[in-house]
Amino acid sequence: MSSKARGRVQSCARFGSRLRSPGRATRLRAVAVAAALAVVALAASACGEKRERVTPAGERTVTVMLDWFPNADHAPIYAAEAAGYFRQAGLRVALRAPSDPSAPIRTVAAGRVDLAVSYEPEVFRAVDRGLRVRSVAALVQRPLTSLVWLPRGRIRGPRDLAGKRVGYAGIDYQRAYLEAIAAAAGVDPAQVRVRNVGFGLAPALLTGKVDAVIGAFWNYEGVQLRLARRDPQVLPVDRAGVPSYDELVFVANADALARDRAKLRAFLAAVARGERLTRRDPDFAVRALVRANRDLDRRLQTAALKATLPAFAPPRGRPWGWQDPAEWRDFGGWLHERGILRRAPDPTAAYTNELLPGGGIQP
Repeated sequence: MSSKARGRVQSCARFGSRLRSPGRATRLRAVAVAAALAVVALAASACGEKRERVTPAGERTVTVMLDWFPNADHAPIYAAEAAGYFRQAGLRVALRAPSDPSAPIRTVAAGRVDLAVSYEPEVFRAVDRGLRVRSVAALVQRPLTSLVWLPRGRIRGPRDLAGKRVGYAGIDYQRAYLEAIAAAAGVDPAQVRVRNVGFGLAPALLTGKVDAVIGAFWNYEGVQLRLARRDPQVLPVDRAGVPSYDELVFVANADALARDRAKLRAFLAAVARGERLTRRDPDFAVRALVRANRDLDRRLQTAALKATLPAFAPPRGRPWGWQDPAEWRDFGGWLHERGILRRAPDPTAAYTNELLPGGGIQP
């Protein structure tokens, strides 16, 4: 298991009865409920997008594998489904939850699904390993991964990390984030006592096994801990020495882009509408999520979605889903400098904006 979703699963596992964490039954229910989604697209006029109309031309199927069970991070997708946007574009959309969080990017590379929800560092890693995949849109347009600690850790900020025990999920680039955060704060990374806590980020933090964790999401575990009145201190990695990147992205098979261009653009246009609907009416999106996954805690999803809304929105003057060329260049170079990637990456081989609503001009 090597995706960033693994960190989220680990931080939620065995979290306790007060902090609900859907498990295998939840994922199986998500698969069953979401398998019959139908929906579609009118591209919009917001944020620099030109008006574009996508009309039905016979039903086309789009299969999408999520990175995790349905949750607030996927709200624009489920809002689009519930509002009928996919159906209006002549699309039948089947959403699948993975049994293994590392599976989505491999599955789309093998051509078994049309799209996968994954993470920018995982896209770079996949391309570096020769997989024919490409990110086609950003779903969450800034890092969610964070350094998190509780009051008992006696940490006021990264400068206090020397001598502290910090748990991580065994993911190499998340350890690189921690080292960069420590160095930026003037702390020798060798002085940080790093612990691989496997499937238990949050439990390790709550039980005092570690003083802090790297890999929790500020919009999910951070919100869970606040709702549980644990008074978490949450520091997103891009505010502490790590370059910004797109946390969640839609990934397609690079060899299928030309063949499936029309239906993928229609899908992305519908999700763009779903994102705007989510911002206008977050309660609508939460209701759609809960219908798709009855095990979800509505209170948690409402709070998590409220926190996430700004991260869904594109930069001013850009279409929804925009992937910033400078950010992809800088972050890819950063991963290579730290030995996460074997070769200096060509960012344009890892992403494209050409399928975005309104044309998504590719620089």
